[in-house]
Amino acid sequence: MDNSIWRRKPIAAFEADIKNNQLKRVLGKWSLTAIGIGAIIGGGIFVLTGTAAHYHAGPALALSFVVAGIGCIFAALCYAEFASMLPVEGSAYAYAYGTIGELFAWAIGWGLILEYAMGAMTVAVSWSGYFNKLLHLFGIEIPFWLRNDPVSAGQFARDNGLADPGFAVNLPAFFIVWVVTYILIKGIKEAASANNVIVILKLAAIVFIILVGAFFVHTQNWVPFIPAVELVEHADGTMKEAYGWAGVLSGASAIFFAYIGFDAVSTQAGEAINPSKDMPFAIIMSLVICTVLYILVSLVLTGMISYKDITGDALKAPVAFAFDKAGQPWAVFIITAAATAGLISVMLVMMLGQTRVFLGMSKDGLIPGFFKEIHPTFKTPWKSTLLVGTLVSVVAAFTPIGLLGDMTSFGTLFAFAMVCLAVLILRFRDPNRERPFKAPFLTIVAPLGILVNTVLILMLDGLAQKLAFGWLLLGLVVYFAYGRPNSFLNNYKED
Repeated sequence: MDNSIWRRKPIAAFEADIKNNQLKRVLGKWSLTAIGIGAIIGGGIFVLTGTAAHYHAGPALALSFVVAGIGCIFAALCYAEFASMLPVEGSAYAYAYGTIGELFAWAIGWGLILEYAMGAMTVAVSWSGYFNKLLHLFGIEIPFWLRNDPVSAGQFARDNGLADPGFAVNLPAFFIVWVVTYILIKGIKEAASANNVIVILKLAAIVFIILVGAFFVHTQNWVPFIPAVELVEHADGTMKEAYGWAGVLSGASAIFFAYIGFDAVSTQAGEAINPSKDMPFAIIMSLVICTVLYILVSLVLTGMISYKDITGDALKAPVAFAFDKAGQPWAVFIITAAATAGLISVMLVMMLGQTRVFLGMSKDGLIPGFFKEIHPTFKTPWKSTLLVGTLVSVVAAFTPIGLLGDMTSFGTLFAFAMVCLAVLILRFRDPNRERPFKAPFLTIVAPLGILVNTVLILMLDGLAQKLAFGWLLLGLVVYFAYGRPNSFLNNYKED
């Protein structure tokens, strides 16, 4: 029995997991790609573009997406190599467990829990905002105390001279989480089919934004492309430096939340038809498609309106605001409807990834067996899906969401950097192992991936960094109190 915190899960144990897989293998390479696109295209284009342009990079937002995309492509190549070698659920957690060690794997898994949970909550609240905007276009208004959490409702009442409601709940956010939960419990095939339809609608809307918006671009809005450094007032009244090359980097950190999608692809190995070939394809393809679209949309957005004008309500729906200001209110309806549908698929993939990380950790004994129980008919981890749905819906309904985007980015960046390190270590430790996909120039790609992702972590909001590190410390307590004593490696014996 190996009691070291650096003990590694044997490759033979991973192979046994693959043979004993109870999930339905129904996802082909394009369904996997759609899952990646479904998660990547959403909050990044419909919400974060305005925030990143106004508070960080200005017109150089396009460069922020390039920087973030470069950091992602390094990580994606490493993910693809691992996914082809260890096609099991658990994503970066599983990869680290087989290469670096249990404690390291636990830290990544705990970070992924933060990434997916915070991300799903943030997107649920964002969806509620777009849904209410869509209803408003039809002349329908939900009472403010039924569309806001208690803190936000109280602020709304004060700003509008209304009486404090006493009770408030973000009912749309609560409702949509349970719709997604039902789809996920019903089955991966149904979830993938729903996601495919939404992705097609979402891609059509993005192409619409790029092609139509290009006619309303004013090139003077791009001058200067990288504005000089200055102090910018934030919503809480604080003044922070923005723009310049530092703004490009901090902008890349802020929008990194949008690139969670290809990590989500790697959690679906247990349901992929041919994971060793299809997952590398889906990981790289979804990233390339979305990075190109992000760059084009950011150029159109900052060309249609000045980054200085993206304030107030415009920050919540910057693309719709740009078309409204261009005198094209008919386009606002299309964009709002697309965002409302599009954010559902982001939430769906995040909650899907969350339960699959839980499944991988539970199979290894690091968290209770409750999380690995598979429904006899639907073949999905239904109990953990219900738990995730409950937690996400309650938090989204009653909590004002502030730094969750940055905290999600922390979890993503941390996992990406660790995967780059893990695949590099395995190349030296086990150079002769079969690799259906081999990342090119790994001795350059992996170190650059570690460097870029680490720099972007350092560029995140300071409070978000502290909260995220606090979450990791809590994870260490849970690991030593429960995970390590119950790890299956305590009693594992190789044949």
